[in-house]
Amino acid sequence: MVDETGTLVGIVSRTDLLRPMLRRDDAIRDEIVDDVLGRTLRMTPGGVSVTVRDGVVSLSGRVEDRSTIVVVERLCQSVDGVVSVDQSLGYAVDDLAPVADPNRAAR
Repeated sequence: MVDETGTLVGIVSRTDLLRPMLRRDDAIRDEIVDDVLGRTLRMTPGGVSVTVRDGVVSLSGRVEDRSTIVVVERLCQSVDGVVSVDQSLGYAVDDLAPVADPNRAAR
């Protein structure tokens, strides 16, 4: 920023411009827990732990199917205010593993 004489009086950073649009971490966490995990995916409470710090979502815990991990990640990324998603989720069933073809005979 410059004053009326053209003298530099301050600098506006990207953070300064984005700050009014950012959501509070607790609001982001509540939306993920209540809407994404609860209403949309109908997951039981406590299976996935959610923490949010400066818009970065961290997911830990366990889901039933391996394919659910990608869905959870993408839905969390779509929540307003989320900067990125880090996950360390485990799964009970690997539904993405290749299935053996029972019609294929060994030769």
